[in-house]
Amino acid sequence: MIGKARSWLYVPAHRPELLAKAMAGPADAVVYDLEDAIAAPDKAAARANAVDAVSRPWPKPLWVRINSPQTPWGESDVAELADRGAAGIRVPKCDDPDAVARVADRLGTPLHLLVESALGVENAFRLAACHPLVASVSLGEADLLADLRVRDDTALEWARQRVVTANRAAGLPSPPHAVWTDVSDLHGLAVDSAAARDRGFFGRSVVHPKQIEPVNAVFTPSHTEIDEARRLLNSLHGKDSAAWLDEQGRFVDPAVVARSRWVLDLAEQFDTEGAAHA
Repeated sequence: MIGKARSWLYVPAHRPELLAKAMAGPADAVVYDLEDAIAAPDKAAARANAVDAVSRPWPKPLWVRINSPQTPWGESDVAELADRGAAGIRVPKCDDPDAVARVADRLGTPLHLLVESALGVENAFRLAACHPLVASVSLGEADLLADLRVRDDTALEWARQRVVTANRAAGLPSPPHAVWTDVSDLHGLAVDSAAARDRGFFGRSVVHPKQIEPVNAVFTPSHTEIDEARRLLNSLHGKDSAAWLDEQGRFVDPAVVARSRWVLDLAEQFDTEGAAHA
């Protein structure tokens, strides 16, 4: 699912009435949140809701973001959710590959690791490669900004590229981008998402339903991209292993062919108007 889901909608797990609405909406995946959105007095009830939810069938993947396993809440989350059937678990504040591997062994389900500290960024590749159940490594940008003591979001560009490279070096899909916190600024969300897409991210976490459509639009291949990809693949004639100039004078090699196939795979998954009338 990671690398093909455009939007990941956070739903606070102490509000179970919101889960069915989220599942019926346009998000590609839903993340039941036990961490940031849940006050201390509600942690136990939220955990019980999550345990119940992952045991039921849903029309789209249901992941759970637990509390940091280094906390008592997180320790209880791991114990209660182990082998319960969640599509995957988001683990916050990861920086120690050995600790993550132990959590993966206990949970027995795919993990999406959130890196939120300078040490986590430094260990990004080791985290991505520490266990076969690690499915992705992304940034938790608000906490990372605080840990780095910087105020300008552009200071995170190096860290963003670090996690993109770490994921791909470990053989993992392109990672989802972090939350856009200004819920009212949908234009800024779209612009920032497009920049993240062009720099190697795929998909994005969202915290409000109105953020879903702009994010889905950015990460859905356009009709132009689909048509160009199909035109290139139709012109191969057995030339996958060579490099050549196409009829428009553009250089084509196996890497370009692979990207075209990926575009068409995404278009088919999202049914982009019949993959541009295939």
